[in-house]
Amino acid sequence: MSELLEELLAYLEVNRVDTYLFTGNSPERPRRIFGGQVLAQSLNAANRSIEGDRIAHSMHANFLRPGDPKKQIVFEVDPTRDGRSFATRRVVAKQDGKPIFITSVSYQIDEDGLEHQAEMPDVPAPETLQTDFDYWQDMAQKYPGRFDPPLTGALERRVVNRRDYLDPQPEDPVTHMWFRVPGQIGDDPNRHQTLIAFISDFALLGAALLPHPYTAMSKQIQAASLDHAIWFHRPGRADEYLLYTMDSPNAGGGRGFSRGQFFDQSGRLVASTAQEVLMRKRPDRS
Repeated sequence: MSELLEELLAYLEVNRVDTYLFTGNSPERPRRIFGGQVLAQSLNAANRSIEGDRIAHSMHANFLRPGDPKKQIVFEVDPTRDGRSFATRRVVAKQDGKPIFITSVSYQIDEDGLEHQAEMPDVPAPETLQTDFDYWQDMAQKYPGRFDPPLTGALERRVVNRRDYLDPQPEDPVTHMWFRVPGQIGDDPNRHQTLIAFISDFALLGAALLPHPYTAMSKQIQAASLDHAIWFHRPGRADEYLLYTMDSPNAGGGRGFSRGQFFDQSGRLVASTAQEVLMRKRPDRS
């Protein structure tokens, strides 16, 4: 395991203070805590409060306030229910005593049942695509001050249909991205779910902006995640390539709605996501 990946996991795998109390920290960048980070940290805390063989199958969350990376986050887990088959945990993430994020996570024992799933899209293999890290390094060098260097090299992301960030044009609201963490990270399902939750917040906002001539970096747009949901359908490994395919069926009222699906390379549907985002156009002050 690389030092960068160990550092990322040190942030995402929160510190246990008491049975249902955890704390977590953040890297210096970005200036506001990345939503996927607190999403993953909260799931990690909830998962570690569960005893037995129950596995998280759904997570529903709301982003309430911007998080300050200079301050510690406190995660309070409420053991809402422990049934024979299902269990529920509620997590409140706080800074300065105020909630910045809340989520409810549901768990179920492994059961056999009826099965069907969506088909995996036909896209280029990940090895044929440039990594996101290399792309943003190049952009930061070519256009200093306009684009920031990549946040972390711990994740390997490869975008199938990359947008033109210099001159974004309206296009169909569908996008695909391969990702994995380089190196073996063991078989703990909590660790794999934590990393899938982290990556799930990377591109859903961008999918909602695809039909419009803006990106999340456009100065004319105020953008932020409002809520987020994940459904874990089948076990998935974050250290093997997963395809994250996203679409956005609606935008209106200053909000955009996006959906996502994670497939492994064999075509198994591992997880699904949904997110509503703020994408408010700033007043023209020219």
